[in-house]
Amino acid sequence: MITSIAIDDEPLALELLTDYASRTDGLDLVKTYTNPLDALKYLKNFAVDLLFLDIQMPDISGINFYRLVQQNPMVIFTTAHSKYAVEGFNLNSIDYLLKPIEYNRFVQAVTKAKDYKEFLNRDSKNADKFIHVRSEYSLVKIPLKEIEYIESFDDFIKIHVIDSKPILTLMSLKAIMEILPSDQFMRVHRSFIIPLNHIKSVRNNRVQLINVEIPLGLRHKDEFIGWFKSNK
Repeated sequence: MITSIAIDDEPLALELLTDYASRTDGLDLVKTYTNPLDALKYLKNFAVDLLFLDIQMPDISGINFYRLVQQNPMVIFTTAHSKYAVEGFNLNSIDYLLKPIEYNRFVQAVTKAKDYKEFLNRDSKNADKFIHVRSEYSLVKIPLKEIEYIESFDDFIKIHVIDSKPILTLMSLKAIMEILPSDQFMRVHRSFIIPLNHIKSVRNNRVQLINVEIPLGLRHKDEFIGWFKSNK
């Protein structure tokens, strides 16, 4: 079952999505919002799999709204304006529905979301060995043992991979920490996550990994030093 919410400043558009969702197996539309700020408050407390998100809204655009969401749900953008399609797909959206939305097109988009969720879950038995992220229109599978460190850049993170080019994805460090095994990775700075098995030494608030030195932030220092003393 895919849990979802819908955000659109037009009540009639939300009524249509509610009707379509009620007729679609495997989809639970739990909330609808005309006010994006109310939706944002909900998402701070409850996780969902999928957003149906209007792009053109008066208080905040759907594009900017999605960038504010701390979790990493799938998104299907809905809009009456095709000019936003490219920007929507640049955010790795599942699909882009042009209003007025036909039911068969809605089902097609939801099916894509189901397939994507199934793809993420089918390697669950190897969850301690890989993670999946969306990057440049593709779903990328990254072996945990190949992650050198993870760095934050505004709304994106850069996953540095051993012997390969970095992978850029629209996520926060907080969001990716939720899918990384906590016994293998630790956040040591507001901008960095490191693999614990790559640590060589710590000196002067700097953590030396195999090939790079990472700053140790004051906010994370006590937790890290406590772990380091008990494991080294």
